[in-house]
Amino acid sequence: MLDSSLLEQLKSVFASLENTVELVVENSTHDDNKDLLEMLNEVASTSDKITVRNSGGISPMPQFHIAYKDKPTGIVFKGIPGGHEFTSLILAILNTDGKGKALDSLIASRVKRLKKNITIQSYISLTCENCPDVVQALNQFALVHGSMRHEIIDGGYVQDDVQALGIQGVPSLVANSKMFHSGRIQLLDLLTKLESTFGVDDSAPVEEPVNKNLGHFDTLVIGGGPAGASAAIYTVRKGLSVAMITEKIGGQVQETKGIENLISVVYTEGPQLAAQLNQHVASYPIKLFENRRVKKIHTKDGIKAIELESGEHLTADAVIVTTGAKWRELNVEGEKDYLGRGVAYCPHCDGPFYKGKKVAVIGGGNSGVEAAIDLAGIVREVVVFEYNDQLKADKILVDKLKSLPNASIITSAKTQKVIGDGQKVTQLEYVDRSLDKTEKIDLDGVFVQIGLVPNSQFLKDTVNLSKFGEIIVDEKGRTSEAGIYAAGDVTTTPYKQIVIAMGEGAKAALAAFEDRMYKHN
Repeated sequence: MLDSSLLEQLKSVFASLENTVELVVENSTHDDNKDLLEMLNEVASTSDKITVRNSGGISPMPQFHIAYKDKPTGIVFKGIPGGHEFTSLILAILNTDGKGKALDSLIASRVKRLKKNITIQSYISLTCENCPDVVQALNQFALVHGSMRHEIIDGGYVQDDVQALGIQGVPSLVANSKMFHSGRIQLLDLLTKLESTFGVDDSAPVEEPVNKNLGHFDTLVIGGGPAGASAAIYTVRKGLSVAMITEKIGGQVQETKGIENLISVVYTEGPQLAAQLNQHVASYPIKLFENRRVKKIHTKDGIKAIELESGEHLTADAVIVTTGAKWRELNVEGEKDYLGRGVAYCPHCDGPFYKGKKVAVIGGGNSGVEAAIDLAGIVREVVVFEYNDQLKADKILVDKLKSLPNASIITSAKTQKVIGDGQKVTQLEYVDRSLDKTEKIDLDGVFVQIGLVPNSQFLKDTVNLSKFGEIIVDEKGRTSEAGIYAAGDVTTTPYKQIVIAMGEGAKAALAAFEDRMYKHN
């Protein structure tokens, strides 16, 4: 099942294991159980610290859990963790023995304060690109928490459960037979959602001070995408002390599938590029603070004081903001009500749920048209809705869309309402702007692809923003506030492209260094 080159890589990956990690398999008569056993035994063959044993229990589907020092860790896989989830298995093994990347101590302290005896079920698809991040975060939470059970469930094996829960998107998180989240989510937001869903034990000790001073740096880069990585690397190469604050290295790139226009790189994918950015940043003495958000920036005597949402703080001589943007929501009635039950934002992840069905894609830009083209290979019919009187996507994409027999286009359409029957989406209401007439269309799903919103809210009282919320910058990335620079998708710089963000990040870093030199001369 696993090729020889991968097995050799795993030998190297698992060489650091010190204690035995057990993969404990349930008995199952399912035809795929032999494939699960084959995979787990091959993984175990790469290290004498990994063993496979039978639990004696019975399961209707392939299933195993991870145990450590004769105790269950709380991590349970229901299905075969192939595809994107194979990495989740490998990291779970490493983290169980404390050899993977540990949770930040402040995050770990919050996880430990969650109420005890929690069970979370993550319904996933092996083709979902957003699922592993959520799965891996919850696995780490389970290891830290001590009485959390996290069941990773391949929805393909439990279609009755999927139907009963009304799941039409992944990952979908369920507790007590009720879905409490669906779709991609950052680790910080996930932890906040768990705190609101399950509650916090206020009597539990706070292990990490929330007002911790993280120090002073010559330059602070806020954001870890292409612009941020570029800015940090260009700055540290000037011999300056550099810190980077980010929720996760890679930023929006993590959610990009195929990348074919990064010059000199014929083809790559978002997660791979994000990993390369991480590797490049890690090769320099850049102090990285992950899973954090900035709350406020103050200036006093020319020094920037940065407050984090975590309660931590630090200071810097200069700040380069590269926080990028997030997917824009429709903000119409019914959108949030049917999230994960007919409303989706990731065609690659959720498209398979709509096989043979009719869906809408809202947005006629490149991302919307690309989504419609991808979905056309899965669904019965796809309809693209565009607010303007013509699509904004590149001609080559529009021509491809128009050539598809099961795709159609409705222009001059203002989305008004997502309508459902309480369980799933059934209709979309829109206004035909050319006739000023309200229309409804029967369908099974709505994929929202209407562009990005800049992540600049924390700066609204600090620097000048455009009417769209973008940070206004000059030709060198300077903002209206001396000592604060910005680059990438969060700024007014036109054309939101990876290659442009990288260049703008370098430019802002060079401008900050230039200004520093003039200031000190």
